[in-house]
Amino acid sequence: MAWETGLIAGLAELGVDLSTADMFVGTSAGAIVTAQLSTGVPIAELFAGQTSAVIAEELTGSLGVGGILRFMVTGAWWGDHQRGRAWLGRAALRASTPPEAERRPIIEQRLPVHDWPSRPLRLTAVDAESGEFVTFDAGSGVPLVDAVAASCAVPTVWAPVTINGRRYVDGGVRSLANVDAAAGCDRLVVLSPRIAALRRGDRPDAQAATLGVPHVVISADRTAQATMGANPMNPAYRVPAARAGFEQAARVVDQVRGVWAS
Repeated sequence: MAWETGLIAGLAELGVDLSTADMFVGTSAGAIVTAQLSTGVPIAELFAGQTSAVIAEELTGSLGVGGILRFMVTGAWWGDHQRGRAWLGRAALRASTPPEAERRPIIEQRLPVHDWPSRPLRLTAVDAESGEFVTFDAGSGVPLVDAVAASCAVPTVWAPVTINGRRYVDGGVRSLANVDAAAGCDRLVVLSPRIAALRRGDRPDAQAATLGVPHVVISADRTAQATMGANPMNPAYRVPAARAGFEQAARVVDQVRGVWAS
């Protein structure tokens, strides 16, 4: 989240303002960032929050070796991919995690605006029991905070989020950025800290190519990755990751501008 915010802030300073997009799609940490941008929170304010010495209320999570192995198995699942997602979802339902009620206020304080924006915003999640991929938007009848919390409920780290009697986990269980959920756009900018995936079809660049529109996919370069640490859910890396994203903007602005201004 910090890297994405820093990159967006750096691009804005260089004249490429992604907050003016007509549509946003968010997955996992990206769900928080797109919700912030689409509801009109100023980019400078978001960046200041990520680089402030004052750390807001947060919980530190970690997948651990077992969690990483579960994600790898899900990514390599043979046959029905939805069954693979359901397998991981069931593991999330059994896991010992901080309760939903403990994490929801943290999501709330990250979102200064709790109402869905007027511009289209699609937030991705996965049904923990069935493995079904879902997108929440303003017409879903789901509170924005709940939709964001579901999209970033990392399995076995955070509790699945309850919405209308169903339990949901991180949209990243299906793919890193779920770029294909942006179907209908006429040009596309994708920000994804990492792009590697066991199935090529799950890679952000491969999904973007299927949409058949001008696009660019920006991932964290080596310099930025080095600031994130081994555990991307450790808030101790927030400030250096945000600054690294800001600095990376100068190295990718021409690529982004080439699509954004087309």
